Amino acid sequence: MARLVGINHVALEVGSLDEALAWYRRFFTFELRGRGGGMAFLDMGDQFLALAEAPATHRDVERHFGLVVDDKAAVRKALEQAGVELTPAPNLTFHDPWGNAVQVVDYREIQFTKADRILQGMRLSLHKTERAVGELRAKGLSD
Repeated sequence: MARLVGINHVALEVGSLDEALAWYRRFFTFELRGRGGGMAFLDMGDQFLALAEAPATHRDVERHFGLVVDDKAAVRKALEQAGVELTPAPNLTFHDPWGNAVQVVDYREIQFTKADRILQGMRLSLHKTERAVGELRAKGLSD
């Protein structure tokens, strides 16, 4: 069974990316990680807020949150065995029985990171992929 490690991101739906970015900039300072495909990503170090442009008539398509786990494959296997409908690999998104959309990401493959002391306290020994370390280095968040 996979262990929950943290929350990587939250994806919110907005009517207009430009209006949403302007609105959030009134209250917060942030770097725009990227923008494309009707989405904008507000960088928060090793986490992010995703804004997805969606007309009011098509809401709740992109709205979700991303859970970080220590073993994404184990989560996929358990969900498949339970008959839960999943998105195709490598993505892993599902809806819980109450309609909440959850995306599962593997700690080793993403920028999200826990301090060594926190990992030790959680009794986890996890190492990042080279790609994930490269992303952290590019931001000055890793040696």
